[in-house]
Amino acid sequence: MSTGGLRVARNTAYDDAVTRSLAERKRQLVRDELTESALRLLAFQGYEQTTVDQIVAAAGVSRRTFFRYFRSKEDVIIEFLSHIGDKLRGALAARPAAEPPMEALRRALDVFTDTYAEEEEKALRLATVTLTTPALLARYLERQAQWRAEAARVLAERAGTDPDDLTPALVAAVGFATFDVALIAWVRANGAARLPDLIADAFDRLPATLS
Repeated sequence: MSTGGLRVARNTAYDDAVTRSLAERKRQLVRDELTESALRLLAFQGYEQTTVDQIVAAAGVSRRTFFRYFRSKEDVIIEFLSHIGDKLRGALAARPAAEPPMEALRRALDVFTDTYAEEEEKALRLATVTLTTPALLARYLERQAQWRAEAARVLAERAGTDPDDLTPALVAAVGFATFDVALIAWVRANGAARLPDLIADAFDRLPATLS
């Protein structure tokens, strides 16, 4: 191939890459807008009261566009939780190697409170909707089971133990149960106490509770 031909091929490949990048960014912007609109409506109106038509109207897109990204309004919340789960796994893996397993998990769970702190009122309402809507609660618990399994694997890797060792699985199970106790208390109190304070209190009670 001549030098000119190579230059044309490279330019074409570059143009194609730029076009794909712009298209991907546009798709991500649409997804982000749909997610934000859906989460806000679900949080402040409730699950049953929120329709797909309301979500697409708030986002300024069509129903067809919505279903191109999500199968249902339920999936919006599940995908949101999936992103938090990805952050949690990374945060746990990044904790200091010498840190005790339960302390490492406790600190990694800060990804939830950090995310919630960005818009605390919306987060509280969203947590309330999730915990009080049977379909959403079931999907949340399903997702949390995956988080526990992933956390156990990371804890086993940190300790250099067998993946089937019971100790990392126990730490993950107890840690997430403790987090759930604090989350439920936060929802029941309608945010009267801060979620980070409730989580800290719950974890501080563990030694006496398990002794």
